[in-house]
Amino acid sequence: MDNAKIKEILLDIAPTDLEFTVTQTGKESKRVNGFYMPDTHEIFLHNKNFKNDNQLVYTAVHEYTHHLTAEELLKTTGNSNSTYNAKVHSQAFWAKFNQLLMVAEEKGYYKLEWESNAELKELTEKIKKEYLETNGRLMQEFGKLLMKAHELCEQADIRYEDYIDRVLCLPRNTVKDITKVGAVEVNPSIGFENMKIVASVRKKADRAEVEQEFLEGKGPVSVRELMRQKAMGSRPASEDDQKAKLEKEKNRLEKTIDQLSKRLEFVEESLANL
Repeated sequence: MDNAKIKEILLDIAPTDLEFTVTQTGKESKRVNGFYMPDTHEIFLHNKNFKNDNQLVYTAVHEYTHHLTAEELLKTTGNSNSTYNAKVHSQAFWAKFNQLLMVAEEKGYYKLEWESNAELKELTEKIKKEYLETNGRLMQEFGKLLMKAHELCEQADIRYEDYIDRVLCLPRNTVKDITKVGAVEVNPSIGFENMKIVASVRKKADRAEVEQEFLEGKGPVSVRELMRQKAMGSRPASEDDQKAKLEKEKNRLEKTIDQLSKRLEFVEESLANL
């Protein structure tokens, strides 16, 4: 697959108004499979790392996600794309990347193909059924038992926190998470970690919606980002939002610089007195 074809695939997956280039380096790298240069809008792919076009497309979509994210930043701030750090992978980045991968699959450019491997398919079914679901159900029951223990502690005038700390020897935040899972109806087949996300949603209808996202195969990062967008009213970050964020970062940096300057002055004075 040549560079022009890769670019054609990326543009078909998601359009962009910002011109970019794709370059296969002809090299192998043990550090990274590819990288994106936000100042020049270049995607570089170490194609010697890949055994097939499927792996190549996966990395190309990853780096293209950086390009689209940089484009969004440019549109909202008007600043040069050099302000975008392509080494940072935020929750929003992973959610967008997963979304683009799904489009790539729908259009036939990329395939995960785990089901075509009989041994992997059998192992996956074992993990989901015997571990994820079983553990989820156990933690659900655990949560109900903790609620009962809390009730009994109150009846006996025993501090539940002390019971948790020194009898069960469990971290309090862990107990909160387990108790939340036991307090609501959640499908254990999605696994305990995802059950915690669902249980954190207050409204029953919203919980059902979030649970369905997991059942349809969306990962926790994508689901969390969907939850965040819904909480924001599904509105993109405005220019005012971005400005406020940058001003907050500016204030934080100024305070840090001031503290470091004072510390430096103290160290210099201490050295001079030695």
